[in-house]
Order: sequence, then C-alpha cells, then structure tokens
Amino acid sequence: MLFWIVAAAMTAAVTALVLTPLLRNRQTGGALPGPRAAYDMEVYRDQLAELERDLARGVIDNRQAQAARTEIGRRMLAVAEEGKRETASPGASSGKASRAVALALCVVIPVGALAVYIPTGEPNLPGQPFASRETKPENGAPAQVMQAIAKLEQHLKDEPNDLQGWLLMGQTYTRMSRFDDSVEAYRHAVGISQGKEPGILSSYAEAMIAANQGMVPEEAARTFEAVLQSDPNDARARYYLALARGQAGDMRGALDRWVELAAQSPADAPWLPTVRQRITETAGQLGIDVASVMPQPLPAAPQGEAAAPAPGPTREQMAGAADMTPEQREGMIRSMVDGLATRLRDNPNDADGWLRLGRAYKVLGEQDKAVEALASGAKAAPGRVDVLMAYADALMVAGGEEDAPPPSAVAVLREVLAIQPDNPQALWFLGLDAARTANKGEASQLWGKLLTQLQPGSPEHAEVQSRLDGLARGG
Repeated sequence: MLFWIVAAAMTAAVTALVLTPLLRNRQTGGALPGPRAAYDMEVYRDQLAELERDLARGVIDNRQAQAARTEIGRRMLAVAEEGKRETASPGASSGKASRAVALALCVVIPVGALAVYIPTGEPNLPGQPFASRETKPENGAPAQVMQAIAKLEQHLKDEPNDLQGWLLMGQTYTRMSRFDDSVEAYRHAVGISQGKEPGILSSYAEAMIAANQGMVPEEAARTFEAVLQSDPNDARARYYLALARGQAGDMRGALDRWVELAAQSPADAPWLPTVRQRITETAGQLGIDVASVMPQPLPAAPQGEAAAPAPGPTREQMAGAADMTPEQREGMIRSMVDGLATRLRDNPNDADGWLRLGRAYKVLGEQDKAVEALASGAKAAPGRVDVLMAYADALMVAGGEEDAPPPSAVAVLREVLAIQPDNPQALWFLGLDAARTANKGEASQLWGKLLTQLQPGSPEHAEVQSRLDGLARGG
C-alpha cells in the first residue's frame, strides 16, 4: 500500500510539472519568453570566443576555424530568425489547444504509467546496490570494449612488464580521448623499453601534446630530440619540433623545418598534406609567397611496392657491433659507406643517397670526400636547399675558416639565397663574408633581415645585434 501511495504522489507531481507550462502558456497568450533566445545567442558568442582562443594557441588551423565560424554563424542566424517568427505569431489562438492538451495529459500520464508498470513492474523486488549495477559505456564505447579494457588493465596489474600490453593500452586510451591515461600508458612502455625505441618515444611525446591541448610541452620536445638522435629521419619528431618552434614565436624557424621535411618526404607520405598546410599558413603569416618556398616531394614508391629503406645497419648488425672491437666496428662502417658509394656510381641522380654519403664521410673525418659527395648531390638536385646547405657546410669545414666562409662556399650560399631569400644560415654566413671584405652595407642589410626572424632575448638575437652594433661603430 505504501508503494502505491508513493507512486500516486510521484505521478501527481510529474503531471503538475508537465501541465504548468501549458497553463502558463494559456495565461500569457503563448508568447515565447525572450530570455531563451538571448541565452542561446550568448552561448554561441562564448563558442566564438573559445574558437579564437584555440586558433591563437595553435590547437586548430585557419581552415578549421573558418569552418567552425561559418557553422556557429548559421546557428546564430537560425536562432534570431526563430525568435522573430515566434515574437510575431499571435499566442491567444493557442489557448484552447493548450487547454485540450492539458486535460488529455491529466488522463494519459497516470493511465500510461499503470499500463506500463502493471505487466512489467515488481513492487516487492528488493533494492539493488549501485556498485552491482551495469556501468554505462564510457565515451560511447560498447560494453564489450569496456570489458576488454578492464581485462587489459587487470592483466597489466598482474604483468606490469608487458610492453605490447602497455602500447595497446596507450593506443586505446588515445582513441577514447583519455589523453592523460594514454600518457601514463606510454610512460610505462618507455620505461620497459629503456627509452631505446624511437617509435615508442614518439608516441609518448605525441600523447603529451594531445594531453596539453595541442601545445608542445618541454618534456615532449626533449623526447622528440632524443628520437632524432636515434632516427634523424623520424617525420613525427621533425614535424612537432617545428611546431614547437612556431609556438615559441620562431615562425621562420618552424617554416624552414617544415619545408625541409616536405622536401625529404615521398609524394605519397601520409603526413605530407598536413606539412604542406602548415607551410602555406606559416608563409602567409610571414608575408612570404608560398610558391617560392613550397618544395617538391620525393617520388612515390611504384604502386604495389614499398619504398626502399635508406641504406644503413640492420638491428642485427647494430646488436653485433656492440660486441666488436673499435677496429672491427670501424671496418663494418667503412664497408657500409663503400657499399653506398658503389651504388651511387650506378645511380648518380640519387640526391638523398649523396647527402647520406657526404654526411657519413664527414663523420669519418674525410672532409674532401664529403665535399665531392655533396657536390654530386647538388648536381643531382640543383634546387634542393638542404643539399646545397650541406654542401656549403662541407666546403666551410674543409676550408678551415671559422670567421667567414671560403669563396667556394659563398657561391653556394648565394644559390641558396636566390632560392630562399630568408634562409637564416645563408644570411648569417654571407653577412660574415661581407663584413670580412669590408662591405658593411651588404653585411648590415643581410644581418638586419636575419634579425627580424629571431626571437628577441634569444642568444642568436643578441649575437646578431652585437654584430650590427659593431658595424655601426665602424668596428
């Protein structure tokens, strides 16, 4: 009996809640209160403000921001138009209809509740504790997925050194937008792998960026730097380190790094569209013609074939090298370098191969061979700024001049400046050459242009400013 009394009271309360707006609508003539439309407009204004903040922080790009503005604007216009129609429509004519609906609901609500409850309800069923009830899916994930995640979490508690388990957990948390949990999962994976797997380090750093709402934190930048120590060609690390430059205010530095990454990426690389979009946006912010800096990517691998990996030691060779004597290790490296040189004699148009060979000779201390290899690379790809800069650097090292580049390097640097008028390295070294030859006007012009690209307060900015001050004093 107590149950039915409580049920009747609850039904009466629900009926009153439903009928009150209808009766009030009848009394006020059915006019829609203005605060609702005003509230909606205020929400959309807040969304526009948040959108601008996300754009300023680099969380979204200009194209995404424009699309979002258009959608929010459409919704604001719809609210405004709806408000006009409802304000103009007479409300008195709806009084009879509201009264009829109210009377019908007085009957339908209690009768409908009884019709549903009597065949299915059990008033004598004891209460069920909340902890024993089935939990709702998280982030829209099916119950089976949540059960699998719970099993994986329990497995990792029992087997905390399961590297593949932590990687799977990190990927799963990322897909569920649980970025903080993803960071912790990848942190465990990094610990188990002892920080020696570049792919795991990159995933860890990327998770930190996602957890930081698109901003590159200092720890993520350091992690990506460690990745490049192991794999200088890691596209993910190169992309995000360029992004960190841009977020720190060095837009020109970010642009140069994205341009270099695009030039060294295959045409079918999945990251290339994103890199090109960044180049376009950053060049626009700097007032640079995009066509003058947008590089051509490397040819894509033939359909059905995987891109050939860059020549280098395999994992087994690297493991074996750890047990070699220094002489044996040097012999292995020499063998690989000689093999690359032989291959390039049969394929002299492989600019990237010449670039790798030149760098290898430089590491071995054979500067003359490095110059020859990089000269071949510059010949194979005359417009490749990265190859030309490596060639100029080799010429400067071989020349042994620290204060200014030798004439051969100056000629190459002028080629670079003709392709990239704002290239910071070319501006710096050509300024040194101009200052050495007492061409103070040219040196001042070159370094002044370089100064605009550097962040005030940085060591580089201070050095260039000091050089300009010395020119002004006649030193």
